[in-house]
Amino acid sequence: MARHTLLDELDWRGLLHQQTEGLSAALTKGTVSGYCGFDPTAASLHVGNLVPVMGLVHLQRSGHRPVFLAGGGTGMIGDPSGKAAERPLMSLDEIASNTAAIRAQLERFVDTGGRHGAIMDDNATWLTKLKAIEFMRDVGKHFTVNVMMQKDSVKSRLDAGLSYTEFSYMLLQAYDYQQLYDKYGVTLQVGGSDQWGNITAGIELIRRTRSAEAHALTFPLVTTASGVKFGKTESGAVWLDASRTSPYRFYQYWINTDDRDVGTMLRYFTLLDRDAIAALDAATGEKPEGREAQRALAADVTARVHGPAAVKAAEEVSALLFGGGDPKSLSAAAFSNLEQEIPTFAAPAPKDVLGLMDAVSTGDGALFKSKGEAKRSMEQGGFYVNGERIGANRNIARNELLHGRYLLVRKGAKSYGLVRVGRPGS
Repeated sequence: MARHTLLDELDWRGLLHQQTEGLSAALTKGTVSGYCGFDPTAASLHVGNLVPVMGLVHLQRSGHRPVFLAGGGTGMIGDPSGKAAERPLMSLDEIASNTAAIRAQLERFVDTGGRHGAIMDDNATWLTKLKAIEFMRDVGKHFTVNVMMQKDSVKSRLDAGLSYTEFSYMLLQAYDYQQLYDKYGVTLQVGGSDQWGNITAGIELIRRTRSAEAHALTFPLVTTASGVKFGKTESGAVWLDASRTSPYRFYQYWINTDDRDVGTMLRYFTLLDRDAIAALDAATGEKPEGREAQRALAADVTARVHGPAAVKAAEEVSALLFGGGDPKSLSAAAFSNLEQEIPTFAAPAPKDVLGLMDAVSTGDGALFKSKGEAKRSMEQGGFYVNGERIGANRNIARNELLHGRYLLVRKGAKSYGLVRVGRPGS
């Protein structure tokens, strides 16, 4: 992708919401360093954060330099944008831990080497050193209260109440932009459409204090055709951290994308080219039951966040649970995924054979309510081990364990359980 096509590419993908006058010309003159901030309100980003992340990915692909700014300093206050109430204040240790985790996630998306290599920084570096009098004199004097009151992030909160702490947030963000201009020559800030007021405050500060031109570019806030908030499920937010949202559930989130939304999501969250996406759009229109577009979307985003091996494991688990795949073909990684998704029962390592009845009929979440129910199911031919129907009281030999420690059991057509057999010393 040539440098001058960045805005065209973002526009085609539906990622271009607002831009300052003159940005197109600035992008054609040479390398532009552009940044986006990420406040460490949690120890992980969620899929809603992927819009600005992908925006910076496209910025780098078009020959410019992305700068990711962790809000270790502003995180001590919290951005009021899009919030109905003030955020609870976090401890410094929690902010530092969250910042480190988010930084590691961001590094998966971009190249950090070479002339256009992505830069990672943390605004705690300069904000925690600020002195109140200097800040009011050097930054605050450039903004009138009247102008600040007109910003959407402030106006939307006036009735509910807005503390001076959060009211000052846009000045801190403006100061971030100025510091990044001084440090790296940053002349572009990107963000969600709700950040326009904060970003333009930074542009004004740079103009007044550095007599320099700076720009803003915002992305749309993502909504779905069904009205469900993007990135939310019944179990909560969809996180990039595998310990919060397993790679399998992450993959399934994208697989379950509505046909009406999948074309938009392919444009937003993948790097597939126009011809590939057009072909997937056509497939959705002609054979929606094949879910070809959803599978391409899920594979692409999951690979970028969790790696190709996670995609393979998720596909194996999906094929098993929804397509009747062969348990004996599952990889060890797939079994690790299964442990998080279906009832899993621990059984002690047997000397020779394993008695299966106790493992699947006792304890919380057991596949059967009692040994009697388990026996009846086995006698009636409705119980399977590793894909094969077995009868009552059948013992399992050690060499039948998959990957040396697993048995996949199934009651009826779809009720699965996993027996994890302990190894000596495990």
